Amino acid sequence: MPMDSKDKQTGKNKHFIASLEFALQGIKTAFKEERNMRTHVLAGIAAIVAGFVFRLSLSEWLWLLLVIFLVLVMEMVNTVFENVVDMFTDFHFHPIGKKIKDMAAGAVLLTTGFAVIVGVLLFGPKIWQILIDLL
Repeated sequence: MPMDSKDKQTGKNKHFIASLEFALQGIKTAFKEERNMRTHVLAGIAAIVAGFVFRLSLSEWLWLLLVIFLVLVMEMVNTVFENVVDMFTDFHFHPIGKKIKDMAAGAVLLTTGFAVIVGVLLFGPKIWQILIDLL
């Protein structure tokens, strides 16, 4: 019995909901099991609070949110690489596994460095102005 377009759409919705549930579980797992993920989330929340305090413009908010989400995504990608390497090496040292883990961690470090640069560019002048006004 062929499915009409409505049946296909319903099937896709079921798959979308399932995919969404899996994705949310992945985020929850990363937050629960990865200390660095929790640290990045807390730093992102602090940056968002600072954004409200310093009344960022729309373009400043876009930069801030971009770097926050980039760091979180890279931390999850790093965790994926770590887990895959561990799965295939049975937690035994392997030089290629080490290279993979080091490069993934390096990607997080580069992204975090970019986030710090953006943070300094966004908040530095505002903090500097407050300090000048106080003196």
